[in-house]
Amino acid sequence: MRAMMIESTGAVNVLKSADMARPEITDPQQVLVRVHAAGVNPIDTKLRKNGLYFPDQYPAILGCDGAGIITAVGEQVEGFASGDEVFYCYGGLGQRSAAFSVGNYAEYTLVDARYLSKKPQSVSFEEAAAAPLVCITAWESLFDRANLHGGETVLISGGCGGVGHVALQMAKIAGCKVAVTVGDDDKADFARRLGADLIINYNTDDLHQCVMQWTNNQGVDVALDTVGGSIFHALASVVAIYGDLVTLLQLPADTDWKSLRLRNIRICQELMLTPMVCGLPELGMRHAEILDQCAQWMDERKLHVHVTEVLPLQDAAKAHEIVEQGHTLGKVVLEI
Repeated sequence: MRAMMIESTGAVNVLKSADMARPEITDPQQVLVRVHAAGVNPIDTKLRKNGLYFPDQYPAILGCDGAGIITAVGEQVEGFASGDEVFYCYGGLGQRSAAFSVGNYAEYTLVDARYLSKKPQSVSFEEAAAAPLVCITAWESLFDRANLHGGETVLISGGCGGVGHVALQMAKIAGCKVAVTVGDDDKADFARRLGADLIINYNTDDLHQCVMQWTNNQGVDVALDTVGGSIFHALASVVAIYGDLVTLLQLPADTDWKSLRLRNIRICQELMLTPMVCGLPELGMRHAEILDQCAQWMDERKLHVHVTEVLPLQDAAKAHEIVEQGHTLGKVVLEI
């Protein structure tokens, strides 16, 4: 089978095409998936540059997001059969099954069935492959970390990025008013089409002034930081007393904890990769449940995962370059 491998950390040129044997099921909970498409995420580029979560596991296949068709199932797999179309977030961190590196930049991969969900019937494999990591991240950030409920105000930084544009839609589905930050008019139009109630251009608008005017000087109930760094501080300043601030990034070293404590701001960090990194498939089952709900929303046309570009597998390096530019509208996907 064809795959894109990395044998060391480095620039995009460490991604190399390889011919390798098709993997075989070695665990009764596994399924073998013929991968039709793989999402490309910022975590892929970070692992390529900085190293895998599982050290000394080179050569490795990257790619957490996948969508495809099951071709074989382990003897303990329940609820799935050969021929089922599925999507999932599993692999791509350096983990191995026997001698095989588990990842989705390949024609076939092994997936723990507990992480699987049936693919939405109404969307392509490409859109399905773009969805899992960002949908689970957005869901956990809003509903599990911030306990979001209808009637609240939400502010999302990077509202047109992979996680951002999905979180915007989920917050609207929940019955909330949503503000987003964007960098240009095209992204503003995109956010408006997705239902954003307030659009803030971070290059020309004063975020603090815009948010305070929008919330009658109360601040937002929930802020989601998808960017990190100085943006975390800017969001913290506009969260309401007793509000929630969720970040996908490392907390800045100069975080003003005294001010946050005074205002009773709850700070949460979000990393949806934990079940894979820590080997907790029972939590992976929760991820599958989230994807089941997202698949229903996608089939009902309530949730759309925007794919900005589809590239062939051999152009994985180009896909990484696009993602690393940091201004992607929605997701980049590899067609396999």
